[in-house]
Order: sequence, then C-alpha cells, then structure tokens
Amino acid sequence: MEKIFTFTADNLDDTNFIALEFAKAVEKSGAFVCLYGDIGAGKTAFTKLVASHLDVKEKVTSPSFVIINEYLSGKLPIYHFDLYRLENEGVKTIIDELTEYSRPNVLTFVEWAEFSDFELPFNRIKIRIEYIDDTKRKFDFYAVGDEYKKLLEGIKH
Repeated sequence: MEKIFTFTADNLDDTNFIALEFAKAVEKSGAFVCLYGDIGAGKTAFTKLVASHLDVKEKVTSPSFVIINEYLSGKLPIYHFDLYRLENEGVKTIIDELTEYSRPNVLTFVEWAEFSDFELPFNRIKIRIEYIDDTKRKFDFYAVGDEYKKLLEGIKH
C-alpha cells in the first residue's frame, strides 16, 4: 500500500473540492474505496459529496443499520457499505459480497474498513479521514494496485 497524497480541508468547501476531483477521477472506471476514521470524521459526508458530483438523485445516508445502501441513479452504480456493526467476525460472512462489489464500472465505498483489512485480497483505494476540529479534516489517500495509484496521481489537490 502506497500513500499517494494528503489533502487538508479547512472547511466544507475544501472537502467538496476534493470530493469533486475524486468524483471526476472515478466516474469512468469506478473504484473500490475503503474509508477509515473515527466517528464524526466525515466518512459519510465525503461519500455524500462524491455521490452528488456523480449526479445521484437519491438521498445518501449512512448504512450503519442496513449494512449497504445502493444508489443507481447517477453516472455509475454506487454501493455504500458500513462494517461497524459487523466488526471482524461479521465481515467474514459478507466477504463474498465485498469481493463482488470490487468490479469495474462500480463505485463502492466501505466505511469502517478496518474491520475488513485482513480479508481484502483485491486492489483498492484507502482514504483515512482525520478529524482536526469542527470544520477541518485531513485526508490521506493510499493506493493498493497500479491502476489505483495512477488514478490517484491524476487527482488535482
């Protein structure tokens, strides 16, 4: 896994900027994206912003209680997982589904991905979001696999 870049968002406008640039980068190919960060760091907020830039019409919400939300109205299908309630043992029961959602032309977000790290054999993007204060966040972007490294290197930041 290679760290490609860090982006510090001083406010929601900055977060929206990096979400727009990320959306532009993935809109043609899709991506499998693992999101890391404490509660309130902004994992769902980032997902919402990316989805809005990909013309998703549905309301994007946290899938904490349903495990997965699907958004099919945008430029490409978006699948949004939340592994928090499953934790390590529960993730083993859905690893086949996670693998299925790692295919091209699909954008998959996995919140609380730390519960799945031991089980993910495929290429992916890892985004660690750190809460700095009420408006400021730090985003670290990592790539697993050459195609994701190239994709992230093309993002304006």
